[in-house]
Amino acid sequence: MNPMKPVFLSKTEREKIALEKLQEKQFEAAKKRQEIKESYEKFTSGKTVLDRLEQERVRFENEELEKKRRQQEQNIDSTEHEHELQVIREHYLGNDDKQQRKPVKPSEKFTRIFKFEWDTSDDTAKDDLNPLYSKRMKINALFGRGYIAGVDHKEQRKESNFLLTLSEKRLSELKNQEDSNVFLSDTEKKKRTEQRQRLLEQYRHQQEVEYAASRDEEMDRKKTGFVDKGKHWSEKGLEEMTDRDWRIFREDFDIRIQGGRATLPIRYWSEISLPLDISRAIEISGYKEPSPIQRQAIPIGLARRDIIGIAETGSGKTCAFLVPLLCYMFQLPSSYLSRCRDEGPLALVMAPTRELAQQIEEECKKLCQYTKFSTLSIVGGQSIEDQGFQLRNGIEIIIGTPGRIIDCIESNYLVLNQCNYVVLDEADRMIDMGFEPQVIAVLDNMGGLLKSEDEEQAELQLQQQHDRVNYEDTLVGNNSKQASIFRVTAMFSATMPTEVEMIAKKYLRHPVIVRIGDEDSGKNKRIEQRVMMLSENQKKGKLLEELRNAAPSSVNHGDCKVIVFVNEKKQGDMIGKYLDSLGYNVGILHGGKSQDQREDTLDMFRHNKIQILVATDVAGRGLDIPDVNFVINYDCPMKIQPYCHRIGRTGRAGKFGVAITFLTDTDTEVMYDLKSYLESTNSVIPPALLYHPAAQAPLGSRDDKGRLLHSSIGNGANNMNNGGNISKRSY
Repeated sequence: MNPMKPVFLSKTEREKIALEKLQEKQFEAAKKRQEIKESYEKFTSGKTVLDRLEQERVRFENEELEKKRRQQEQNIDSTEHEHELQVIREHYLGNDDKQQRKPVKPSEKFTRIFKFEWDTSDDTAKDDLNPLYSKRMKINALFGRGYIAGVDHKEQRKESNFLLTLSEKRLSELKNQEDSNVFLSDTEKKKRTEQRQRLLEQYRHQQEVEYAASRDEEMDRKKTGFVDKGKHWSEKGLEEMTDRDWRIFREDFDIRIQGGRATLPIRYWSEISLPLDISRAIEISGYKEPSPIQRQAIPIGLARRDIIGIAETGSGKTCAFLVPLLCYMFQLPSSYLSRCRDEGPLALVMAPTRELAQQIEEECKKLCQYTKFSTLSIVGGQSIEDQGFQLRNGIEIIIGTPGRIIDCIESNYLVLNQCNYVVLDEADRMIDMGFEPQVIAVLDNMGGLLKSEDEEQAELQLQQQHDRVNYEDTLVGNNSKQASIFRVTAMFSATMPTEVEMIAKKYLRHPVIVRIGDEDSGKNKRIEQRVMMLSENQKKGKLLEELRNAAPSSVNHGDCKVIVFVNEKKQGDMIGKYLDSLGYNVGILHGGKSQDQREDTLDMFRHNKIQILVATDVAGRGLDIPDVNFVINYDCPMKIQPYCHRIGRTGRAGKFGVAITFLTDTDTEVMYDLKSYLESTNSVIPPALLYHPAAQAPLGSRDDKGRLLHSSIGNGANNMNNGGNISKRSY
C-alpha cells in the first residue's frame, strides 16, 4: 500500500472531526474566561501582591511538610516490613549471626535508665495534697515562750506575741463572765474593767521592754564589729555596707563601671552631704529616689572627676550632671562669683538643639531656685545683642548650643577665662550635626588646666587644689598668685563614634565610664513597636486610622499625646495642615520655624493644649515631653539611630508606649538595621520586612565574587538579585 496515497473521508467522519475541534476551542475559551474571572476577583478583593506571595509561601511550606510526613510514614512502613521478614527468616532458618552480643557490665547496666541530676520540676512537695506537708506546723517552743536554736532571736521576738495574746484572751473571757454576772453592780464592773486595762498595759510595756533589749543587743553587735551578712543592703546602715553589698547594689540597678577610680554610689538622697539649698530644691522638685545614673554619676561628679555617662533616654541624666555642677560652684571662693561680669561664667553646658538647651535651663532653674546663681540659655533664633547684654551683667551658668556660643565668643560678648566645669550633653548628636569644630573651639577657649596624663599625678593635683582653694580669698587679698584650678569635664552620650572618642581622649583625663544596663538594655524594650509595609499613597489613610484608634474617644479630648515624625519640613507643613483641616489640634515643629514659634509649640504640647505634634528630627532627641503615648514615623528615617531616638520620646521614665512606623519599598537603606533592632528588642517583625531582599544583608555588603548584595542606589530587590549569593526567591 502506498503511504503517500491520500485518504478520502466520508461526510460523517468530516463532521465528527469538525465537532471535536469546535468542542476543543470552546473548552479553551471557557478556561480563559475562568482565569480572567479569578484574577479579577483577586484584584477586587483588595489583596496586595505581598498577600498573594505570602499565601504562596504558606502553601509551599504546607506542601513540603506534607511531603516529609509521607516520606516518614513510608520509611516507618518499610522498616516494620523488613523487621517482620527478618523475624520470620530467623524463625524458620535460624540466626546465622555468629557474633555474640557483648556482655554488659553490672556498673553500666542502668546508666541509661537512672538520672542522678536533680531538677526543680522533680520536687513534688510543693503540690502535695497531704495536709501534713501542705500546711506544715511550726515549732512552738515552750508553748510560744521559748526560742528555736539556730534562728535569730530578734526575728522570733517580732513574730511571737504569745504573752500579749494569752493575756488578752484571758481578760476577754473574764470580762464576758463578769458581764453575765447579775449580782455585780455597774460601779464594780467599771472598776474591774479599769483593772484589766491596767494589767493589759503592763503586759504591753513588758513586751516593749523586750523589744528594747533586743535593739540594745543589736547595737552591741554592731559596736563589736559583727555584721549580719544575711541581710539585704536595703536593711543595713551605711556603715554596715561591705564590698559584697555594694556589688549587689550595683547589680540591682544594673550599674556598670569602666576605667577611672569610681567612688561608691549613693543609696538615698539623705546619705550624701549636699548644700541645704540644693537638698531643698531636690525635695521640692519631686526627686524621691535617685535614678540609677544619678546614684553613680553624682558622687563621681562631687569628687570632681571626669565622667562619661551612657544611659537610656528618660533616665534622669540632666539631674545627674546638674547636681555636681551646682555643688562645685558652692565650693568655689566668693572671689570667683564676683568676677563673673568680667571673667565670664563658672560652668558651661553644651547641647545639640535649642529645645534641649532650654529644657536643661528650666531644670537648672528648679535646682538653683534657692541659691543666688543665675543661669542663661544662649541659642540661635534669638537676638544675640540681647543675649550679650545679659551676659555683661554676670551669669554663673551658661547653657547653649555650640554655634551660638562661638558667635558670642567671636563677638566679644562672652569669655571663658574662669570657666572650669563643662558638660557635653548628647555629644554624639552634636558631632552628627556637624558641630565638631565649634565644640573643639569652645573647649580650647576655656580656662583652667587639664589634669596630668599620669593618674597618680592627677590625684595629687586634685588633692592640692582642694587644700589650696579654701585659702584663695586670703591669697587674692594679699595680691598673691591664685591657686591652680583644674578643669572638670562631663560627657553624656548614647554612642561613642570615633570623633567623640578623640574629643574624650584629648579633653577628659582618666574618666570614669558609667553604663546603665548592658549593650541591649537601652533599646526601648518598654515600647511596643509596630512596623507596617505601605505604599506612599496609603500613608494618609493609615495615619487617620491609627489616630482614630489611638484613644477610645478622640485625640482632641486630651486622652493621649501623639508625635508624628517626618523627614522634611515641607512634608511636616503638609501633614500638619491636612490634620488641622480634619479638626485635630495640631502643632508643627521643625527648623524652619522661628524660635518663638518653636517654644510656644512645645509649651502648648507639654500642657495638653495640642495633642498632635508633627515634627522633624528637631524633636527626635533629648526632649523630655511627659506622657507621650504614641509615636508615628510617617516617614521612616534612613538610619537606625534617628529611629531609636524618635521612638524614645514615648515610654519614658519607666512607662510604656507605642511606636508605629510606615515603611515603603524605597526605604531599603534602613531595612536590615531595622530588622536587627526589632529582633534585639523582641518585637514583632512583619513578614514583608523579614523576607524583603534588602533586609537580608547590610548596606554595601558583597558576595564572594565581589558583587554588591544590597546598595542604596536603585531598587533593593534588583540589587539583591544581582548579588547571586542570597536566595532570589521573593515572598
